[in-house]
Amino acid sequence: MRNDNLKSYLNLHLIVFIWGFTAILGALITIDAENLVWFRMLLAGVFLAAFIVYKKQSFVISATSFAKLIFVGLLIALHWIFFFRAIHVSNVSITLSIFSLGAFFASLLEPLFYGRKILFYEVFFGLIIIAGLALIMKVEVKYLHGMYYALAAIILGVLFTLMNGKLITEHDPSVITFYEFAAGVFFISIYFLVQGKFNADFFTMSLNNWGLLLLLASVCTAYAFTASVKVMQKLTPYTVMLTTNLEPVYGIVLAYFILGGKEKMSTEFYIGALIIVITVILNGVFKHYKNKKEV
Repeated sequence: MRNDNLKSYLNLHLIVFIWGFTAILGALITIDAENLVWFRMLLAGVFLAAFIVYKKQSFVISATSFAKLIFVGLLIALHWIFFFRAIHVSNVSITLSIFSLGAFFASLLEPLFYGRKILFYEVFFGLIIIAGLALIMKVEVKYLHGMYYALAAIILGVLFTLMNGKLITEHDPSVITFYEFAAGVFFISIYFLVQGKFNADFFTMSLNNWGLLLLLASVCTAYAFTASVKVMQKLTPYTVMLTTNLEPVYGIVLAYFILGGKEKMSTEFYIGALIIVITVILNGVFKHYKNKKEV
C-alpha cells in the first residue's frame, strides 16, 4: 500500500510539472482564452474516446453520475477560461503564484465534502501561503486584473477537484474525464452559437498554434487530467491540491527560461514564491511523520 501511495505521489509530481508547462503553452498560443479551452477540451475528448474504445471500456454511467459530471465539466471549462485569461492579461508567473491558494481553500472545503474535522495545521500552512501571496500582490499591483481571474480559476479548480474525489469511487478516470470534457465543449459551444463565433476565421489558425494545441490537448490535458483523477484513488484531495502548489514553481522557472521578458519579476516576488515552496515542503514532512506515528 505504501509503495502504491509513493508511486501515486511521484506520478502526481510529474502531472504537476506538466501543468506548469501548460501555462507556457497557454502564453504561446495566440488565440482567445474561450477558443483555446474549446479546442483543448474537444481534442482531448477525442483522444480520451479513442483510448476508452481501445481499452474496451464501457461508456455507460448512471443518470445521477451523468448529471454530476455535466456540472463538473462546466466548472472545469470556466476554470480553464479564467486561467488562460489571467495569463493573457498578466503573465505566467503571476497566474501560477495565485494558484498557491488552492491548498488553503481545500483545507476549508474538504471537511465539508468529506465530513471530517478541519485540521489546524492545514489551515496554518494555508495562512502562511497567503502571507507569501500577499507579498507578491503588494509589489505586483499592475497585474491585479490577472490576479482576479486567477483567483476565480483556483476556486473553481478546488471545487471540481473535491467533486472528482467522490466520483472516482464510482467510475473509471478516463470515462469521468471524457464526460466532463464533452460537457465543457457543449456549454462553450452554446455560448459561441449565441455570440455567432463559429465561422471560418474561428477555425483558421497558424500551424504553430495547431501544433501547440495538439500538444496541450494530448499530453497536458488528456493524459495529465485523467492521471490526476486516478491518483485520487490513493491520495486525498488536500494532498493533491497542496502538491499542485508546486505548479507555480515549475511554471515560473520554465517561463523565466522559455519566455523571458515580462516573466522576469521583482525580488519580492521570488521571496513570496520561496515562502510558498518551503510551506509545501514543510507540510509534506509534517504529514509524513504524522502518518508514521498513526501507523
